[in-house]
Amino acid sequence: MTFQIMINLLMALIWMFMNDAWTFASFISGYAIGVAVLFFLRGFFPQRFYFGWIYSVVKLILIFLKELILSAVEVVGQILQPKLKIKPGIFAMDIHLQRNWEVTVLSCLITLTPGTLVVDVSPDNKTLYIHAMHLPDTEAAKQDIRDSFEKAIQEVSRT
Repeated sequence: MTFQIMINLLMALIWMFMNDAWTFASFISGYAIGVAVLFFLRGFFPQRFYFGWIYSVVKLILIFLKELILSAVEVVGQILQPKLKIKPGIFAMDIHLQRNWEVTVLSCLITLTPGTLVVDVSPDNKTLYIHAMHLPDTEAAKQDIRDSFEKAIQEVSRT
C-alpha cells in the first residue's frame, strides 16, 4: 500500500513537471490521474488497491461522527428532562476482532461516544465490559455496536 501511495505521489510530481505548473490544482489533477492509472494497474500489485483502505477509514470516521451526534443529542435530552428517566447498566459484549489495535480502536470509539464507557477488556481481548448511561435493552446496544463500529473496523482491517 505504501508503495502505491509513493508511486501516486511521484506521478503527481511528474504531471506538475510536464505541465510546468507548480500549483496545488496541478498537483491534485496529477494525483487524480495517478489514482486512475493505479486503479487500472491494480492487478500488478501484490496488495489491494490503497484507495479502498482510505474509503474504509473515511467511512469509519463518518460512522463515528454520526454516532457521536446521535448519542450527544440523546444525552442532552436525558439531562434536560425534569426527572431523570435513565436506566444505567454494565454489560459484557463479546467481540469478533483479531488484532490488538482493532480492540483498542473499538474501545476508544465506544468511550468517546457520550453515554458509554468501556470499563474493562478481558485478558483474551474477546470481551468488552461497557457501562451505558441509559440501557433499556442490552441486546439492542450490543447489536448497535456490532453493526456500526465493529463492522467498520473489520472493513478497515480487511482492506
